[in-house]
Amino acid sequence: MAQATLSIRMDATVKKQFDAFCSEVGMNTSVAVNLFAKAVLRERKIPFEIAAIDDPFYSETNQKRLNKSIASLNTGKGKVHKLIEVMDE
Repeated sequence: MAQATLSIRMDATVKKQFDAFCSEVGMNTSVAVNLFAKAVLRERKIPFEIAAIDDPFYSETNQKRLNKSIASLNTGKGKVHKLIEVMDE
């Protein structure tokens, strides 16, 4: 079987962590990427779920509530609370 080269760009930290993981499980990065490609071809899909997670913080309802609260604070209404940080021990 003829060999071909695949060149990709990825964050240096991600690459380092991925290389380390591959080494831990007894393979190199090339083998891992080949396994991924073969799984895609065999299953005719990405072999894991890819989804955009809807963060409720950015919902239209919550953004309206936040903007209303900010407007109230800016006009002197409302109560400002002090942030207290709690350290896990």
